[in-house]
Amino acid sequence: MTPRYVKRILLVILAAVMLGLSVQYGFGNAWQSQYTYAFAPAAKAKQTPAPAQNSAKPPVVQEPNTVMTPKPQSLSKRVVEYHINVQLRGDAQHLDGEQAITWTNPGKKMVSELYFHLYPNAFQSENTTFMRESGGKLRQDKATTNSIGYMKLLTLQTLEGESLMPRLQYVQPDDGNENDFTLAKIRLPEPVAPGKSVTLRMSYEVKLPEVFARMGYSGKFVMAGQWFPKLAVYETIGTRGRTAEGWNVHQYHGNSEFYSDFGIYSVRIKVPEAYTVAATGFQTKPIEVKDQTKVYQFYADDVHDFAWSASPDFVYEEAAFSDTGIPGVRIKLYLDPSHAALKERYLHAAKSALSKYAQWYGEYPYTTLSIIVPPKGANGAGGMEYPTLITAFAAEKDNPGFDLERTVVHEIGHQYWYGMVASNEFEEAWLDEGFTSYAEDKVMETAYGLEANLRVEASYMTDPAPLKQLSWAYGSHDQYAENVYMRAKLVLIGIENQVGTRTMQKILRTYFQKYKFKHPSTADFQRVVEQVTRTKWHDYFRQYVYDNQMADFSVESIHVRPVKQDGAQMYESIVLVKKHGGTNGEIPIVLQFTDGTKMTKQWNAEESHIQYKQLHSAPLKWAFVDPKHSNVLDNKLINNFMQAQLPEETRTRWSLGVVKLIEGLLGSLSW
Repeated sequence: MTPRYVKRILLVILAAVMLGLSVQYGFGNAWQSQYTYAFAPAAKAKQTPAPAQNSAKPPVVQEPNTVMTPKPQSLSKRVVEYHINVQLRGDAQHLDGEQAITWTNPGKKMVSELYFHLYPNAFQSENTTFMRESGGKLRQDKATTNSIGYMKLLTLQTLEGESLMPRLQYVQPDDGNENDFTLAKIRLPEPVAPGKSVTLRMSYEVKLPEVFARMGYSGKFVMAGQWFPKLAVYETIGTRGRTAEGWNVHQYHGNSEFYSDFGIYSVRIKVPEAYTVAATGFQTKPIEVKDQTKVYQFYADDVHDFAWSASPDFVYEEAAFSDTGIPGVRIKLYLDPSHAALKERYLHAAKSALSKYAQWYGEYPYTTLSIIVPPKGANGAGGMEYPTLITAFAAEKDNPGFDLERTVVHEIGHQYWYGMVASNEFEEAWLDEGFTSYAEDKVMETAYGLEANLRVEASYMTDPAPLKQLSWAYGSHDQYAENVYMRAKLVLIGIENQVGTRTMQKILRTYFQKYKFKHPSTADFQRVVEQVTRTKWHDYFRQYVYDNQMADFSVESIHVRPVKQDGAQMYESIVLVKKHGGTNGEIPIVLQFTDGTKMTKQWNAEESHIQYKQLHSAPLKWAFVDPKHSNVLDNKLINNFMQAQLPEETRTRWSLGVVKLIEGLLGSLSW
């Protein structure tokens, strides 16, 4: 045999031994993941089967042509206002746009310059910051030879017609990469006084990449995300803890998503006549058909982004929905034809998510919610969120599992934490992704009977890192996803396990109600936790949010010796339990004796270790730290259990050897 085959056989034997031991000592369920996520095993239903697929093709509504009017009340400060005309060329790979943008100074100082995000320039070459950091990959999608894109500013001028193009300067404040053109600074002819506004006009050309990293084309399908010159956020004093007002500006990074200010969007979209358009907001005019083109007019307010998609193949379906906290919303489905028969599953997932989020956190104030199902091969555009518009995973399978529902539920959750709360995803991504992952699990459990296997998810934490840090400071995309999605969710569950489900709902509802449309920070969330619970949480946040700790506890040793007491045969059992990470509330420790007696101790874990000395008529059989896994932040469960009757030398060898084996296995299999 070659060494390669010997290695494989040994690995299989060791895995089989571990599986047998896990079943014998109560770890059996920990090897079965019920969590579906971009990098996690597929979910399995706890009891409820997946909704049956409707075999009959639903009736096709040719066009989404319902006209609505804006509501008079303002929900946000509406710092920006965009009026955009954009046309999709016949090749479905180029956009020609022009826009007038008005910015109102929200601060107390004169402002002499504006910053614009030019996101399509991330795909200009392999030397941009995004491509260098991502290696041309995002999640499981890879850039192709056609994934070249750019944004070319053609004109930039004041209302008086003065050209500002000579004043345009590309800047790279994060890494100094001279090949990155995703952020531009414009020096204004006159500064903008507090409370006053400035309006600029610009025209531009966008070359869409073959779909990758949230935007682009795939055949005739187009996903226009981050497609227009977008103003950065000017943060006032107090916003996210700022002590001095100023621009929050960053380049487009391999891990970063987006951050922008609330405002009004009026967007006119012109496409070839065969196309149907889905977009943020709602239509304010009937579709205009002229000269083999079609023109849509969309409007959205109190949103901080605008995205749209177009395809000649969309199967359009619509459903009206209202519930407590949902005054009335039109759920608009833009289905790939291969998923037309699955419309009821998409609608059920959307209604379940909207209903629960409104019940738990607060009202969904918008009148539309659009769901786009990209075609097969276009998953680079799938699983993404924009205000009032989300994309599901691409229609790769005719009859997908619960990843269909989970993706819809997850992306609708972003309408709250990304959309309305509007966290800064450059600097505090966990406030969006972690909160959304937490909320997603709650809906999947209540609506579909699916429970996340937290033991397995905790074991994925092979490279913990601080949650409060710049998104590109993580060592890799895997480490970024592992922490801002998974570990962040576990941190929230760790809070819930200490305060209870009802109090946790109150915390999140209070946080949402207090900070919707306000761009809160990690410190703002901590203050809400402390206000609601009337308890200080400094140590918890220090360990798990600002630091990279997990909460690992182990049974280090067991010593049993016979003793005589009043002439009777007794046994003294000494158990040493150690803390290898952070503290996470009281930890239960179960002692099982050979006569069937079971004792449970509660340890506050404020010290580095604790030793229990128990005198009993029978010897100790085993000790188990936290057998029900109430400490969700323990990512090394293999050291929680120890038998007493094994010789100490064997016991020590198994403890250390198995831990190393499991760490190696997880390291090789982790995402």
